[in-house]
Amino acid sequence: MPHRATSYSSKILSLLLCAAAALAALPAHAQWRALQALASRGALVTAAAIDLDDGHVIEQLDASRRLTPASLTKLTTAALALQTWPAGKMFETRLLANAPIVRGRLTGDLILQGAGDPSLDDESLWQLAAQVRGAGVAVVSGDLFVDPAPFGVVACEAQDRCHALESSDSAYNAPLASVGVDFGNWCVVVRPTAPGAAALVRGCGVTHLPIAVQGAIRTVARGGRQTLWIERRTGPDGDDELQVGGDVPMGDDQTVYRSMSNPLIGVGLLLKETLRELGVDVAGSVVVRAGQPPGGSYELGDVEGLSLQEQLGRMLRFSNNYIADVLTMDMAASVDDHPPQALASAGRLLSDFVERVEARDRPATRVPPPLYSGSGLTTDNRLSANDLVRLLAYQYHDARRFPAFYGGLVVPRDAPFVFLRQGDEAWLDRVALKTGTLDDPRSVCGIAGYLRKRNGGWIAFAAIVNGGPAWKHVPLFQAIAAERADIQSLLDRY
Repeated sequence: MPHRATSYSSKILSLLLCAAAALAALPAHAQWRALQALASRGALVTAAAIDLDDGHVIEQLDASRRLTPASLTKLTTAALALQTWPAGKMFETRLLANAPIVRGRLTGDLILQGAGDPSLDDESLWQLAAQVRGAGVAVVSGDLFVDPAPFGVVACEAQDRCHALESSDSAYNAPLASVGVDFGNWCVVVRPTAPGAAALVRGCGVTHLPIAVQGAIRTVARGGRQTLWIERRTGPDGDDELQVGGDVPMGDDQTVYRSMSNPLIGVGLLLKETLRELGVDVAGSVVVRAGQPPGGSYELGDVEGLSLQEQLGRMLRFSNNYIADVLTMDMAASVDDHPPQALASAGRLLSDFVERVEARDRPATRVPPPLYSGSGLTTDNRLSANDLVRLLAYQYHDARRFPAFYGGLVVPRDAPFVFLRQGDEAWLDRVALKTGTLDDPRSVCGIAGYLRKRNGGWIAFAAIVNGGPAWKHVPLFQAIAAERADIQSLLDRY
């Protein structure tokens, strides 16, 4: 009997010790509880958080699973851009002439030569035009050539951009070009006149748009309902035109952006009109032509765009797809004498960069993520929470580049999107992040960035929610609420 009692007590003690060990191995709280709840209903989720003070993993949920990141891809674009160029890098756009000026007449052609500046705008065109006029030119006998260097004409790949070749009622889907104005868009100002009369439709930088405008927008009394609509369509001849209609109430001007079907032609047409309005008549046509300028060509004007740091800030804060993908093509052109003509090929630079970052921690198991665009507009992009937090950690420890990288992120209290400006004080003030959202073909809602601990330390985090086979479209408000709740739980603890 004593022997049996001892044996029984030993078994109980052994079980208790095992249970204690198991409990000790479990986290003191449920990890990513709100996101786990979404996953249990059919959402696809990847999430991770690491302490940047010592590198240990704080929480993870299927952290190696690669999902569609949407605009979270732009974090890789920003990081690689800062590896490629200094934060103060500026892209120069030049206007050349290939013949002498004789008594106010340029006896040849103008050549618009860019360097892949995503920030070229109407003001830039006016600066170029003013320099031409200041050189004494009143007439250009020849054509206005637009040089597509440094990466040529980009093939259509993303579905939205392919559709935009024929028509567009938005701005985000502009085709890519090495020289494009207003992010590849027609910038249109609608100015109310008097109730019952047609509103004025003009360009943002020119009085007369250099494309046809079909239809009319009626001015209605102040306080009336605004129903104006503008759609850009492209005819069989390749010429863009704007179809307009609806009502605009009395009051301030309305500014609308619509993607161009061919930004290289569009920027040439706008520059030609800008020159005309400044008193320089270009007799010839706008022509896209690649190749080195003829010998003896000389510079009539030049303009520098925004610094890289400023461009990355706009790209991250407002999730600008055009900046992201033009910079991706620029990076490809900077490392290859024969740059790829397709964005997907240029995207390999981003994949390789993430692979190199991961190789620092896991050299034996690294597998590059598939990235086919720098914007995330391509739905075949894939990133995991681990990919993103390792990238964030890498940037954090890069003292030279981190300020420019971090400065582009959004603090929720000051975010341009309402759905981020909700939550407790810690969420609103101690978090800096990038978002990524899509709705087609399946929903995507992701956040990634940094949170500041109360002791001054830092945590990198990433969470992505995709619609799954059983729940194709997870409502944005549910996904962001779950992500915010779990981040607030981290903030409560740290």
